[in-house]
Amino acid sequence: MTAGPDGGQARLEASLRTLELTVRRRLDGLLQGNHSGLLPGPGGEPGDARPYQPGDDVRRMDWSVTARTTAPHVRDTVADRELETWAAVDLSRSLDFGTADTDKRYLVLAALTAVAQLTAGGGNRLGAVVSNGSDVVRLPARGGLVHARGLVRRVATTPTAPEGVRGDLGAVLDQLRRPPRRRGLVAVLSDFLGEPVWERSLRALSGRHDLLAIEVVDPRELELPDVGTVVLADPETGRQREVATTPLLRREFAAAASAHRDRVADVLRRCGAAHLTLRTDRDWVADIVRFAVARRHAWAGAGRSSA
Repeated sequence: MTAGPDGGQARLEASLRTLELTVRRRLDGLLQGNHSGLLPGPGGEPGDARPYQPGDDVRRMDWSVTARTTAPHVRDTVADRELETWAAVDLSRSLDFGTADTDKRYLVLAALTAVAQLTAGGGNRLGAVVSNGSDVVRLPARGGLVHARGLVRRVATTPTAPEGVRGDLGAVLDQLRRPPRRRGLVAVLSDFLGEPVWERSLRALSGRHDLLAIEVVDPRELELPDVGTVVLADPETGRQREVATTPLLRREFAAAASAHRDRVADVLRRCGAAHLTLRTDRDWVADIVRFAVARRHAWAGAGRSSA
């Protein structure tokens, strides 16, 4: 979704406005309350102690309560009233692909719009680091609807990298580490293709921020249809290869794709990131709503159990 010279800007503005209205209408009800974030903001003030649950950060272990009760406990922190959210947006050429209702690049933009809506208000600020593989753009964290709209527009107009340029998600994440930023939420938007060489960078961010990984997927990246002989192209390198979609190849492709997604999910889990998957052939707004509701219920349940 980029603006062209001949009326493209007007079409872009109309598309972004429609996208924003779609997100706001479907997320109505989640935008109310004391904190509207996708994840509770990390706080600096200690809160209540509660029993340890698998997946809790062991650095928040409360050893005095653990010793007194002989059961492991962690101590929650009080969510900050003002949340600073940073979006790490991977716009590599592999996002220019889609065989269903939309392409992956649009899905990233939609997810960014949802993050902006769900973390807006109350003095919260939103910033972004955007990379297409060849250039990195840093958009400062500020508050307000006008800024959020401008940020989404800037991401939408980021040009596609030249052919042969690969994305570098690790470099994008490193941009958020130096200089260190105040504690907040980091939302990583990517298709996470390729080897997870970004794990070390993401793990380093987890020591200071809550992490949300939004993975965008197209169904043809998970399985090949039985269409005979086709020419497949790597969007980042431009290399092409003619293949016959035999039953054996399709099984091996599906197995490799499944193994890769399992590995990505495992790495994200080890880094302590909440993981949201959006597909081009699904109702992505409904998936975001279900994810946000589940996170809120889990957070509320943890708070009740510590009372």
